[in-house]
Amino acid sequence: MDRELAEKHRKAPLATPTNLAANATADIAAALTTLLADVFVLYLKTKNFHWHMSGPHFRDYHLMLDEQGAQIFAMTDDIAERARKIGGTTLRSIGHIAGLQRLLDNDAPFVTPADMLAELRDDNLTLVSLMKETHELCEEHGDIATASLLENWVDEAERRAWFLFESTRGAQ
Repeated sequence: MDRELAEKHRKAPLATPTNLAANATADIAAALTTLLADVFVLYLKTKNFHWHMSGPHFRDYHLMLDEQGAQIFAMTDDIAERARKIGGTTLRSIGHIAGLQRLLDNDAPFVTPADMLAELRDDNLTLVSLMKETHELCEEHGDIATASLLENWVDEAERRAWFLFESTRGAQ
């Protein structure tokens, strides 16, 4: 029996044991990997705007975006490890991210503070929708652990969107 197991792992060295069906593993891991690409895009955009913030509310916005960036980055390892834990694989490069991302980059040389906050608000709301789609997929496949993680991340993203919304009401 040990020889069979060793041979199986030699042929598929990343074959992680899971109670999910093969199609569930493939579907959920792919959804998580795509979600992870979007989270990296949102993280980098949040840090971009953090680094390039200006104006009379600089300190408040700068600190808020730094906090939000840290929260977004904290999700990345959990998302990737969840994809691996259920038997899938995940991102391997910046090019892989670029090929999967659904959130748009912002390479503009100057963005007003109001536009930065509004864009991040909209991106966080889009991320909420994308996470809810992934949650539905998890429910279809009976993956309650991934669904539970997503519920917490949805709450965090909704909170970020709320803060950004309230901040845009007075942004100059």
